[in-house]
Amino acid sequence: MTFVAEELPSLSSLQQTPLVDLHHQLSAKMVPFSGYEMPLHYPIGIIAEHHHTRNHAGLFDMSHMGVISVPYSKDAVEVLEQLIPSEIKELSVGQMRYGLLLSEEGGILDDLMITRFPEYFLLVVNAGRKEADYRYFSRFLSCTLLSDVGLITLQGPKARSVMAKVFPEVKELPFMSSLSKGKGWISCCGYTGEDGFEIILPKDEILELAETLLSYEEVKPIGLGARDSLRLEAGLCLYGHDLNNAINPVEAALTWSIGVRRRREGKFLDSDVILDELANLKQKDRGPKKRRVGLTTSGKMIAREGDQIYSKEDMKIGEVTSGVLSPTLEYPIAMGYVKSDYSSYSTEVFVEIRGQRYPFVITAMPFVAHKYYRG
Repeated sequence: MTFVAEELPSLSSLQQTPLVDLHHQLSAKMVPFSGYEMPLHYPIGIIAEHHHTRNHAGLFDMSHMGVISVPYSKDAVEVLEQLIPSEIKELSVGQMRYGLLLSEEGGILDDLMITRFPEYFLLVVNAGRKEADYRYFSRFLSCTLLSDVGLITLQGPKARSVMAKVFPEVKELPFMSSLSKGKGWISCCGYTGEDGFEIILPKDEILELAETLLSYEEVKPIGLGARDSLRLEAGLCLYGHDLNNAINPVEAALTWSIGVRRRREGKFLDSDVILDELANLKQKDRGPKKRRVGLTTSGKMIAREGDQIYSKEDMKIGEVTSGVLSPTLEYPIAMGYVKSDYSSYSTEVFVEIRGQRYPFVITAMPFVAHKYYRG
């Protein structure tokens, strides 16, 4: 798996989510991740958890993620659009967007989800970035990092029928939309490519909900290992691996997140450079120097993060950022960056794995088709 637990001396110094006791009761293999004690897998194992999510419904503890609230105002919209090149102004109440938080140099500081509510925006950011993101946002606008909530997500083809038994109002909730629920929120989104929901509730309520959802036979608990293989099959990036501050949105092949109006108007950090690269994708002198691509092979060797990519002419052209033996497809898949000249689909390349080079092919993503419910 791409996932690698952090090397820390013990779990005792780590933060814990509201579900930590439940994970132990379920005999989870616990590991350090983003400063938290998190479940890597449960007794059935990563592969079985992966297949269960693809065929039924998997429950994930994502309470280590950051949730930031930004009071709504026209000024806040303008500031957010300077930092995030998504069409935030157009968001209607309950509507969500995927966005990239940019540095002043146009690099990706984080990727996040932003939702509009009547009096505020709600941003869900990556666990390892939440404190830094909060400080960054605080430089430009009023915001609050919520510390009293937990976050779980239910993913898979049976997720909607199960959720409708607990929350009937979400039965027809479409992809990338959200509603407030008591002191929390329910969104139709996820990180697996499957239909599913993200639920944010106060810490004292999230455990009870998790236990309720697990009481349905369609639902099993899923750890970080299967989460990683699921998101890679779906062609979704993992911040700190496939994205970082040295990569811009064009290089990351995430320019679909830059709306039509934003491309026309610009007015976001380093927009001149980013939009120029976007307009000149095929130009060697003005386009991006590298591009994020998918990789597949008919062989058995699995490309891992850090493995080097070479052209047929024996020139080093890039590096793998994520790789796994796909449980769904039953062959190795990977994601990485190559020089733009080699980023076209069907281009043959070689990945150096343990000192030997193996043939791979540049492939379109997602590797496994998305199954989002759009109404």
